[in-house]
Amino acid sequence: MKAMQVRDSSQGLTLYTAQLPQPTPAAGEVLIRVRAAGVTTTELEWYPTTHQKSAEPRTNAIPGHEFSGVIEALGDGVQSFTVGQEVYGMNDWFADGATAEFCLTQPSSIAPKPASLNHDEAATVPIGALTAWQGLFDHAKLQPNERVLIQGAAGGVGLFAIQLARQHGAYVIATTSTPNVDLIRQLGANEVIDYQKSRFQDLVRDVDVVFDTVGGETRDLSWSSLKPNGRMITIAADGESSTDPRIKEHYFIVEPNQKQLTEIATLIDAGSLKTYVRAAVSLEDAAKAYAKSIPQKLSYGKVVITIPGVS
Repeated sequence: MKAMQVRDSSQGLTLYTAQLPQPTPAAGEVLIRVRAAGVTTTELEWYPTTHQKSAEPRTNAIPGHEFSGVIEALGDGVQSFTVGQEVYGMNDWFADGATAEFCLTQPSSIAPKPASLNHDEAATVPIGALTAWQGLFDHAKLQPNERVLIQGAAGGVGLFAIQLARQHGAYVIATTSTPNVDLIRQLGANEVIDYQKSRFQDLVRDVDVVFDTVGGETRDLSWSSLKPNGRMITIAADGESSTDPRIKEHYFIVEPNQKQLTEIATLIDAGSLKTYVRAAVSLEDAAKAYAKSIPQKLSYGKVVITIPGVS
């Protein structure tokens, strides 16, 4: 199969095309014929990309841990899915990802693809929607009528966080850039702050939850927006390597969850949750996508890698 592997070069970690054997599912595994894979540009630098679970160095990792596709084969003991079924999901960060024609995953990491989405659209959902769900509900314990500040609202996670928080009955304050203000308002944000024109730290006080997707100075300034007993949740990549105990305490990495994926698909098919493809490119252009050097049709949403086949 054709795949993209992470290799170290004089330009740093980048992607190269490789021809690899098609994986064979072991007992309890599922082989996916990938139709589209989501791009998380910071993933190339993440610890699981460069290290094994044992902490040994890892080389030639395949990135792209969210995908939509068709079940190609089932390992022994897998009974909850069928060959030919359309599914979407994400796999373990330490496993090889889906920027390839095939990938392996666990049954607990996938769910039936939302029927109303094509594969490109479905591949934008798993990591973003699961991160928003787990951040708001599992970690922040967001309650109806609470006030939540979402930093980076037009990103792959922020778009879902706005919608899920509003559906949960929260009061949503969202930051974004000028071109995306109208979209963020349409998705349900009660207040939208254009960070190119205003400073959120001058406008926002006494929120119950800050959901930070930006990191750095934006996260550091967000502490002052919280109530004394407010909760900070951060997913920004710099949180993984931070030595600040406050950041380490509130940083989390999304995990696969079949039940949540199923509920998310139900919301999508009911028209209650929207997703957006920022751009779709071929497998051959995956390196450009990770380097953020491709034309983008939208200023929001997620970039996907499209694998040839029915979409």
